[in-house]
Amino acid sequence: MSGDGNGHDGEGREGEGRDEEGRDEEVRNEEVRGARRIPGPRAAADDFGLPTSVPPLPQPPVAPATPTADVEDTSAATGTTDAEDTTATDEHAPAPTPEPEPESPVAPPPAPALTHRVLKALLGAWALAACSAEEAAAVEEHLTGCAPCAGEALRLRDAVGLLHTDRSLDLDPLLRSRVIEGCLGRRPAKIPVPSWAAPYDAETARLDALLSDIGDAEWHAPVRLRWFEGERAVNRKTTVAGVIGHLMTVDGLISTALGLEDPLGSGELPQLPVERTETYWAAAYRPLTRTVREPWRDQSHTLIRTVSFAGRGVAERSVSYGDFALPLQDSMLERAFECWVHGGDIAAAVDYPYEAPSPAHLHRMIDLSARMLPAVLAERRRSGLAGPARHYVTAGSPGRSLHLEVEGLGGGDWYIALDSPAAVGSPDHTVAQVALDGVEFCQLVAGHISPVEAAAGQEGDRGAIRDVLFAAAALSRL
Repeated sequence: MSGDGNGHDGEGREGEGRDEEGRDEEVRNEEVRGARRIPGPRAAADDFGLPTSVPPLPQPPVAPATPTADVEDTSAATGTTDAEDTTATDEHAPAPTPEPEPESPVAPPPAPALTHRVLKALLGAWALAACSAEEAAAVEEHLTGCAPCAGEALRLRDAVGLLHTDRSLDLDPLLRSRVIEGCLGRRPAKIPVPSWAAPYDAETARLDALLSDIGDAEWHAPVRLRWFEGERAVNRKTTVAGVIGHLMTVDGLISTALGLEDPLGSGELPQLPVERTETYWAAAYRPLTRTVREPWRDQSHTLIRTVSFAGRGVAERSVSYGDFALPLQDSMLERAFECWVHGGDIAAAVDYPYEAPSPAHLHRMIDLSARMLPAVLAERRRSGLAGPARHYVTAGSPGRSLHLEVEGLGGGDWYIALDSPAAVGSPDHTVAQVALDGVEFCQLVAGHISPVEAAAGQEGDRGAIRDVLFAAAALSRL
């Protein structure tokens, strides 16, 4: 009996020890679950909406103590064995099939503690949501107490966000100019591109980037070119390749002024842009294809290189357009404007996004158009398409003016002389005011919208407003 009592006391102490360990384990689990942790990474793209947080696993119940000592002691006390019990049964009776004893649930062994080196190596997988639940919990627990690893985890999680392609893949149209500006800021070019040629350089590069993205079939997409003649809108149907051929032949006027090769060849060649374009299109024995892109691009690069090496004196060289002429610096700006406008025509034909020029370049284009308006207005007056002059003004003196207010990026205020191209626009002699958006004004100058629909705000002399709006549309041509 004394031996029995000792056995029970030992088993009781073991049970109490296991109960204390179970309570300690539960306390530690509660502390871990209640600890502050860094937010988990964004769910992976293939999670299909499944919850990214794993609920805590239920703790297995503590197995009850099996009184093996009592069974053994009882057998010993009665003096019987299993063999004797078997022989006591009927020898001819079938032996009963023993029922399998239920396996007592055993708690899994605790996961080994991960070292700082291992946890740091898991940060990349954690940011990608590629860790197991146990590894993620261990990493997040580690991040609450390790500042270097927490900073690295945040950087990795931000980097993972860049891997997702749920955003537009189209490049910012100003990216090229920003990259070039940054490069030139670090190491200026020995022979820089003149500021007045920068818009042409930028617009030809943007158009070339568009052309590099379209397929062979899209070079034959129909494009309708629009402009104004007199007081009516006209149009001409061509293709994407035909538009590039048109740009190349008109740019040839600048090539001729600089002593370079004319794309139309040699001999007596037309000077009017419309005649040059029709001549080039008629000389093509078959429809133009993407092969026109390379000579157009080479010509634009040659023009930029030539004016860069020519120096300052070349800016005032005259470029003839047949019925009028422009200084080279204004001619390059006019060609940049037409390159942008026809780039938009091509983009609309092939369903491609195309943005307006940078504000600085757009301002230069608007300024050129505003400076040309008095001369165009005087020409329309000689043709009977505009009202007569109200006052005679000596050259260089202020006269009646229209206040042209262009809003938005690249905008500004211009005062257009109404009675003579030699007069000076003046705020003190303003008789009318027109307000337009910058891009809308350029679309009017390009002949893409009607003068009647262009002005957003009008005030003052209605005749002067009509004459200026139609003069702006008359700046357009093929």
